[in-house]
Amino acid sequence: MNELAKTALTTAFNRRPDLHVETEGEFAGWRTWTRDSFETHTGPFYHRMDENGRIACAFRVGPKHLNGSGNVHGGCLMTFADYCLFALASPVLQGPGVTVSFASEFLDAAREGALIECTGEVTRAGGSLIFVRGMLTSAERPLFSFSGTIKRTKRKAPAATTA
Repeated sequence: MNELAKTALTTAFNRRPDLHVETEGEFAGWRTWTRDSFETHTGPFYHRMDENGRIACAFRVGPKHLNGSGNVHGGCLMTFADYCLFALASPVLQGPGVTVSFASEFLDAAREGALIECTGEVTRAGGSLIFVRGMLTSAERPLFSFSGTIKRTKRKAPAATTA
C-alpha cells in the first residue's frame, strides 16, 4: 500500500467524533467507540489499524461475558462480531450505517481470561451496502465465524419537541 493510500485510510479510520483511544493497560493505543451504550456496557471492545491498513479487534473475557456454563455467552460473541463489522468497514463506511444482515456460526467456546481477537475483511463496498466477513479466535483457535451487511445511512435531524 502506498503512503497516500495509507494516509487516506488512516484519516477515514480516525474521523469519528465518538472515538476514544485507550491510554492505559493491555489495550493502550487501541480505539473504541463511546456512542453505543449497549456495546460500551457489554464490552469494552477495541480495534486498531496496523501499518498495512488491516483492522484488528479484541477484548479480554471477564466474568460479565460468561454464560451459566462458564463459557463466553453466545450473545456476547454476536455483539462483539457486530462491533467488528463496523470496525472492519470503518475505512470505507465514512459515516453512519446500520447492520441489515448478519450470519454466524459458533465453532468453539472460550472461558474467562481468554483474549478474543477478530480479523476480517470488506468483501465488497458499493454505494449503499458494505459486505464484511470475519473470524473470532482465541489463541489462534477459531471460535466464531460471521458475515454481515451494513447499509450506509444519513444522520437524521433530531425530532422537534413540542411544548
